[in-house]
Amino acid sequence: MFELDKPFPRLYRSILDSIADGVYTVDLNWRVTSFNKAAERITGISNEEAIGRKCFEVLRSSMCEDQCTLKQVMEDRKTVPNRPIYIIRADQKQIPINMTTGILRNAENRIIGGVMSFRDLSDINTLHKELQKQHTFEDIISKNKQMQKIFAILPQIAQSRSTVLIEGESGTGKELVARAIHNSSFQAKGPFVAVNCSALPDNLFESELFGYKVGAFTDAKKDKPGRFDQAHKGTILLDEIGDISLAVQAKLLRVLEQKVYEPLGSVEPVRTNARVIAATHHNLYQMVQNGNFREDLYYRINIVRLVLPPLRNRKEDIPSLIDHFIERFNVLNGKEILGVSQEALALLMLYDWQGNVRELENAIEHAFVMCREKLIRREHLPERFLPLDKKIKDPPSRVLKDIEKEAITQALERNQWNKSKTARELGIHKNTLRRKIIRFNVS
Repeated sequence: MFELDKPFPRLYRSILDSIADGVYTVDLNWRVTSFNKAAERITGISNEEAIGRKCFEVLRSSMCEDQCTLKQVMEDRKTVPNRPIYIIRADQKQIPINMTTGILRNAENRIIGGVMSFRDLSDINTLHKELQKQHTFEDIISKNKQMQKIFAILPQIAQSRSTVLIEGESGTGKELVARAIHNSSFQAKGPFVAVNCSALPDNLFESELFGYKVGAFTDAKKDKPGRFDQAHKGTILLDEIGDISLAVQAKLLRVLEQKVYEPLGSVEPVRTNARVIAATHHNLYQMVQNGNFREDLYYRINIVRLVLPPLRNRKEDIPSLIDHFIERFNVLNGKEILGVSQEALALLMLYDWQGNVRELENAIEHAFVMCREKLIRREHLPERFLPLDKKIKDPPSRVLKDIEKEAITQALERNQWNKSKTARELGIHKNTLRRKIIRFNVS
């Protein structure tokens, strides 16, 4: 137990345990000296496990490696309040928290360590998603009409047990859709196992999917469960199913038809109850016509088919996606970037996005590395966005900017300039509203 109040350790512990926020203290060697009940609840780590360990081993936050706030507090001798970060819980789940750090002194006013209090923001983030649910499903964001139709039927698809085929270019979010289906299904409490079929050669495919028994081949020293076994009572995503060979397709067809498989080296069939979702960037129907994909397997996985549009066909989503990524990277990097400049937005809107949403996310992450200002500008984007022989026109959103500014001003006036109420009315996070107020100079 921490030595600040030697005569009253029980009283000190009782006070800490009565606080709703997580609180822990560290000594000058970064070792945890106290860990209250709320900290145990939020992190999933017991007091006994935490005491004596390095703080970065316990919290594993997004800022531990190179932006440690406790270190900053020790060096600057001042409190760092309300900093949003992510931590990794004991069950490996990443959760958002809001933390405040400060100096810990003894009765002689000598610095003996640091103290950190933190609050779980998971419920607030959940509420944020609820407020924006008209444009989102799980972590998928879109105002596009085709995507909105998909959002509308995803709950029904999730509640069924049918096999789903998701088609779309690389980077369009096929795995996100698969996870959303799993998270809303009857088997949401079970595991979600994603298998990249294109990365598995034929000679390993069967053992990876179905596992093997000891002695099945020379190096099989012990039993190894396959991916179907790992997905027991959950969902297995067969990503890039269009890349598997005809021979492997035949083996997979049997599993889908009979719900059983045999691990290598075993003669006993194993029954699977894992729900199967398949995904591919290929046009499977065309592959069937060309003889490259089995027709019977195609109709077995094509019970429910979803086709995700590429980002270049849903460019109305780019501003919302940019805001989403900026919000997330602000939390992960401890920054307060407000948005992108008009010229940068023009480049992003005009770009063809062959890599789709994944490429956009990578471009914004690159900009976060390069940007030392409050606004992402043209020079912060990757080099492919910096054409030397083209004059960038003002984006169509210059008119939209005026409309958006007017809409925000009117909403603020309707709500007597209450930013929380205004954000709820507009269906955006209050931090996003704050950035837009600053960016548009709303007053």
